[in-house]
Amino acid sequence: MPTPPWARSAAGANTYDAATATVLPTIYERTTAAAMTHGGINLGQGFPDADGPQWLREAAAEAISTNAGPTNQYSPGPGFPWFREAVAAHQRRFYGVELDPQDQVLHTTGATEAIAATILAFAPAGSEVLAFEPFYDSYGAIAALAGAELKTVPLRAPEFRPDIAALEAAVTERTSMILVNSPHNPTGAVFTREELEAIVGIAAAGGAVVMSDEVYEHLMLDDAAGHSTILSIPGADQVAVAIGSAGKSFSVTGWKVGWVTGSARLVNQVRGVKQFTTFCTGGAYQYAVAQGLQDDRGFFAQNQAELRAGRDLLAAGLAEAGLRVFSPDAGYFVLADVRGVTPKTAAEFAAELVSAAGVGAIPVSSLTLPSTQHNPEDELNYLLRFAFCKRHDVLADAIGRLSDWLG
Repeated sequence: MPTPPWARSAAGANTYDAATATVLPTIYERTTAAAMTHGGINLGQGFPDADGPQWLREAAAEAISTNAGPTNQYSPGPGFPWFREAVAAHQRRFYGVELDPQDQVLHTTGATEAIAATILAFAPAGSEVLAFEPFYDSYGAIAALAGAELKTVPLRAPEFRPDIAALEAAVTERTSMILVNSPHNPTGAVFTREELEAIVGIAAAGGAVVMSDEVYEHLMLDDAAGHSTILSIPGADQVAVAIGSAGKSFSVTGWKVGWVTGSARLVNQVRGVKQFTTFCTGGAYQYAVAQGLQDDRGFFAQNQAELRAGRDLLAAGLAEAGLRVFSPDAGYFVLADVRGVTPKTAAEFAAELVSAAGVGAIPVSSLTLPSTQHNPEDELNYLLRFAFCKRHDVLADAIGRLSDWLG
């Protein structure tokens, strides 16, 4: 009997227990639960300690409780026109990309729905989807749900740069999609324009669609890294869609406001899936986010400075404790190699770390293919992901617990 879709999806995200035929919580949920059980500090799940700016939250509240914004009824499936206009204006202001808000911008329930709708739209059953490893776990889940096979090209320390030659070699006649995540979760690598140009060229030559997950675009910690949306690359409009999210940009991860942008043809094809998932959500949140996209009132720069300080604090503490640390150019996470303090894998070390020291972190192996996890020589099995989007006193406490435990 064929494997049912629910089991394929769970297995694709490393959340299927074959022995009991049950779905496990995600690695983020498991890490959070373990930290709570042991009275620990959760540096696993990537959400900020502080909510987004007060003015943004007040705008959403105003929309819910007054006639200032949209009603609390159904919103248009593609998003309110003024929301799509705000996204288009944002892309023009930051990247010089011109989009028609009418048919080149699609509102989604967070980047999660955008990812799901895009992969389901463009990855036929039996095809291959290429991603860089480690990868955000929903990529594996949705590729498997589509009946496609996820294949990977590893990002290697210390720079975690995409191996363009390896990517090109991995393309076959079955390749339907190339998944790009820049700035990258969890490594914090920011792909260069030259790398993006090469990826677009490979996709065009192979007849593949590129999905570019750009949710960390406003969490740049090194200005020299120079993030570019893939839609600013010549020829990308023919083969690529880009995904954005207010959750990460404005520190409101629970709002689930995302969007897909690209050519009218490709966005229309994503809509073919998206309008039969949630159809529409979050009119009040669209109202607030549209204002933030038009004018962030200095929040992006303020947030980046706060994150940069948190990154440096955590990286220094981890290094002093004996771990090899890889400082990111963007995002929420620092990766650390545990082999300087233990011969165990990062997954084994993480389990001890949370139970004995009360610090939750995520093993990077949970964001890899099973074949990688089963290879004891692969360096990805020895990397831990620590979130630094927390208050600095919380980070200092976590560093102290880790250092005391390691002695």
